[in-house]
Amino acid sequence: MTERVDGFRKHFDALTGEMKKVIVGQEEVIEQVYACLLANGNALLEGVPGLGKTLLARTFASCLGLEFSRIQFTPDLMPADITGTNILAEKDGGKRTFQFQKGPVFANVVLADEINRATPKTQSALLQAMQEHKVTVGDITYDLPEPFLVLATQNPIELEGTYPLPEAQLDRFLMKVKVGFPDDSELVKILSSTTEGDEPTTEVVLSRDDVLEDQKLVREMPVGTPVAEYAARIVGATHPDRDGSPEMARKYIRYGSSPRGGQALIFGGKARALRDGRVNVGFEDLKKAAHPALRHRLILNFEGEAAGIDSDAIIDAILDEVPTIPGE
Repeated sequence: MTERVDGFRKHFDALTGEMKKVIVGQEEVIEQVYACLLANGNALLEGVPGLGKTLLARTFASCLGLEFSRIQFTPDLMPADITGTNILAEKDGGKRTFQFQKGPVFANVVLADEINRATPKTQSALLQAMQEHKVTVGDITYDLPEPFLVLATQNPIELEGTYPLPEAQLDRFLMKVKVGFPDDSELVKILSSTTEGDEPTTEVVLSRDDVLEDQKLVREMPVGTPVAEYAARIVGATHPDRDGSPEMARKYIRYGSSPRGGQALIFGGKARALRDGRVNVGFEDLKKAAHPALRHRLILNFEGEAAGIDSDAIIDAILDEVPTIPGE
């Protein structure tokens, strides 16, 4: 196990080191996206335009040697534009038959750019792919390539011409990752690297087999009972009708997190522990994973919406009030 953990650290360091040739800062974002891939989950990237979300997704796939596909979501995009469709093809001898033409979802890393610009019908075309890594067209189900990851982006400030993601689809994103604005020093590096000399390039530093091995390690890594119980208490505290929920949760939350939130906490904690070279997940690992794992799973009530409450603030209150050990 120790050798495999050391291998994981080398893989993660190689990935982040190579991505830094193109991506300035955003170490937390890279870590959370890789954690989603290792957990066979998906990530929702939220940030204002121009912060490099598309570049990050393309670079991420390039450094891992994985097939990359980008889908620009627009109001007129149809489900078949994503999954693919049956077309009439002519074979030798003039015989005609229907042949399935794969859509852009058949890739290892799929960037769903500005996903909230498409209609709910088109958004739902990704549900089966995100959950089961399969696509059904007609009466035939096709397997998607492994590993498979959907990276979706949305603009938090543009509301005109957008369709909010339904709760069922939000819940299928393992993490919601906020891409923040760079600080002054990072901004200087971005301006210099993009306006002077040749554009930086990256190389493949990990293979598909390396990624699959890391996925297997994350699955096999044990989690202690006290840590799992702490994750359950955190998720339970997001429900306003549960005993022990913080006042802020009872006041502003309409619906709390599903069990998938607890799974995201555990997977995020495992990835952080392995990154640090540890084979045990601690309470602090769960606390670090709490915001990306839960922020999109808290449905605010009318009072919370009217007051402009940020779900991250509620998560802070939960982490402050929920004890790591009962009775503390």
